[in-house]
Amino acid sequence: MQPLADRLRPTTLDDYVGQKHLVGPGAILRQSIESGKLPSMILWGPPGVGKTTLASIISHQLKRPFHTLSAISSGVKDVRETIEKARSERFFNAPNPILFIDEIHRFSKSQQDSLLGAVEKGIVTLIGATTENPSFEVISALLSRCQVYVLKHLEKDELIQLVNSALQKDEYLRDKDIEVAEYEALLMFSGGDARKLLNVLELVTNPAQPGEKFTLTNDMVENAIQSNLAIYDKTGEMHYDIASAFIKSMRGSDPNAAVYWLARMIEGGEDIEFIARRMIILASEDIGLANPNALLLATTCWDACRAVGYPEARIILSQCAVYLATSPKSNSTYLAIGQAQQLVRETGNLPVPLHIRNAPTKLMKDLDYGKNYQYAHDYDKNFVAQDFLPKEVNGKKLFEPGKNPSEERVRQWLRERWGALYGY
Repeated sequence: MQPLADRLRPTTLDDYVGQKHLVGPGAILRQSIESGKLPSMILWGPPGVGKTTLASIISHQLKRPFHTLSAISSGVKDVRETIEKARSERFFNAPNPILFIDEIHRFSKSQQDSLLGAVEKGIVTLIGATTENPSFEVISALLSRCQVYVLKHLEKDELIQLVNSALQKDEYLRDKDIEVAEYEALLMFSGGDARKLLNVLELVTNPAQPGEKFTLTNDMVENAIQSNLAIYDKTGEMHYDIASAFIKSMRGSDPNAAVYWLARMIEGGEDIEFIARRMIILASEDIGLANPNALLLATTCWDACRAVGYPEARIILSQCAVYLATSPKSNSTYLAIGQAQQLVRETGNLPVPLHIRNAPTKLMKDLDYGKNYQYAHDYDKNFVAQDFLPKEVNGKKLFEPGKNPSEERVRQWLRERWGALYGY
């Protein structure tokens, strides 16, 4: 028997749950689908949010041939054969066949290169699905030919809608008298993942018999999960939860928990670069100027792990994880860029002050570009006070040093130079 998630896979946009920002009424991707002018695209989002389903719906709605490849099991030869098959299906003004590639981030550079010509010439419309940031994992030449659409975890009401729909529409569940008394455990274990939610629902309701009242509770869900952990984690979807625990343990300065969750990821076969990249992010986001060497070590860790590989890379990852966990913490630069971006959104494209504009031509110099600019190195301590922000936001303080020895020195340095203007 098919799993519940497969039995309930929707075939139209109206039955598709979630991603209203993309496929809701008037949304950008829905407009493309309804107009028939479909670009090649990358669907980026966590597991179980409907990437494969959405690709299938698009093909079904546009009545286009649909070819699918898995990056795990397909090589360059498979890609070329599929493209040739798609080429043979194009007659007269027939629309492009759709080529769906699941986990496209696992394709090597040569495999991705083999797609370029077909995408560029319109032989196929590519739909790639990935759980990883495509900026890191998809080559720039291919990425530039695709729209990137970000899919989100499903919201609480959407997950509850899925549960209720399953109980009403599934040919096996609707014959059973099932009542959901509590949704909390179902939602917690799903983590916004529709496939995981339906897997758990199917597992918990298996004992229900037609004609007998069956009341689903939180305790029932938790007991079923604990005794059938393989169902919950059989495809590695739990790795986002474990990665979150890993990051929070380092942020919380607990090296013991950090190496425990690191070991869980290693033993689970987690991608080595996935782990290393997240430590690079943490080194900047959560440690920052409190210990600038953290970013250097994390970047070196990423390079070293790529060079060495498993199993020895586990030692490098452990060294970096413990170093980051035991390092002083600061998120001052993370907060600063967030505030700066918000200020830009609020104030728009303010003009660059004339005195700090570049003046490569005589006309620009005649227009006072660069006039009265003061070259810092000509002054004592290589500093001279002058305005660098647009006048509309001049004096706006965006960076606040953290409370740690390293940034207290930065604060004193700033106070000596900018105290009157920025309030340091």
